[in-house]
Amino acid sequence: MESSFEVGKKLVALINQGKSHEAIDTLYSEEIINIEAAAIPPRPRQISGLAAVREKNQWFESNHDIHHWEATGPWPHGDRFIAIFKLDVTPKIGPMAGKRTTIEEAALYTVMNGKIVKEEFFCHFGV
Repeated sequence: MESSFEVGKKLVALINQGKSHEAIDTLYSEEIINIEAAAIPPRPRQISGLAAVREKNQWFESNHDIHHWEATGPWPHGDRFIAIFKLDVTPKIGPMAGKRTTIEEAALYTVMNGKIVKEEFFCHFGV
């Protein structure tokens, strides 16, 4: 069974290779809990289950032009690790539609039995 650090290294590597779908398919638990820093309509703040996380990821990709997505880390702590993400995107919808922007966020992941069971995102939205 892989440690949180090993799972984190794989997650960061896959994101940096442009393989976010593979990361979800291979590293996430069926019972994954995803908690965003805030609800971004029409998306709720929290979702559960692998299918819901796949759909959220697809929604994000469909509603943003992703110019670059970079991950750093992981920083492990027991059964958890943190990764930092920097995204260069142009939203297709909402108040930022058509405006290229950079999103920086940290994520805290919890690992159980070699799979990610919880991901919590931390991001400043200028509030």
